[in-house]
Amino acid sequence: MKAIIKSLFVIVISLTAVNCFAQGQDAFSPKEVYKSNDLIITQVAPNSFVHTSFLQTNDFGNVPCNGLIVRNSDETIIFDTPTNNESSEELISWVNQELNCKINAIIPTHFHNDCLAGLQAFNDHNIPSYAHVKTIALAKENDFVIPQNGFSDSLTLSVGNGIIMARYFGEGHTRDNIVGYFPSEDVLFGGCLIKEMNASKGFLGDANVEIWSATVEEIKNRFPDVEIVVPGHGKHGGSSLLDYTIRLFQTRHFGDKKISGLN
Repeated sequence: MKAIIKSLFVIVISLTAVNCFAQGQDAFSPKEVYKSNDLIITQVAPNSFVHTSFLQTNDFGNVPCNGLIVRNSDETIIFDTPTNNESSEELISWVNQELNCKINAIIPTHFHNDCLAGLQAFNDHNIPSYAHVKTIALAKENDFVIPQNGFSDSLTLSVGNGIIMARYFGEGHTRDNIVGYFPSEDVLFGGCLIKEMNASKGFLGDANVEIWSATVEEIKNRFPDVEIVVPGHGKHGGSSLLDYTIRLFQTRHFGDKKISGLN
């Protein structure tokens, strides 16, 4: 009898510990940690920060554009530059002075201005840049600042004692769009390939809408445990953002008719 009671006591203590840990994970509330006229930084997990800068456009007005900073120990890696060099300088200064961290790399997730228009500032600080080979080719075609290092499928880089992964899954928003993943906090940076909840399809000038959903399906299958998903524009969320993007660009064929956006 004593043995049974002891076993039950151990089980209760173990379940309590697991529950407390889970509550601790869930208890983190996103908070704005920096704001100026040109740059906002929001902490979305203990070591993950969304940076938001702004791009004036003809069709969509002054658009907020997201990137991601991930941290481990005293090192960081950044996905996407802010939208100009001035905002990039502001971001670099904040990471160096407020986080007291080194920036190991900058990774533009596609060739548009909301991803690499601030790249020269990172070059000026001797921060290595990495991008998909298609992004490098498109940057050259458009006379943009060119990322220094290319990869064709996937990239893994160290940050402190952890890693990040960047991977190309296929076309969607552009021919070259990649996503970034921070395994230690299960944070996915989807960039403009992933839409915030209830967003429109947005700019499609360089898109492949026919396979966009299939590309995001591949991402969802590859990262089934993702906790936080950061889109290129708008509010972060969970895996529901992947599901929403898949539905938004889904296409079904009925005879000779093609119907998009079906559930």
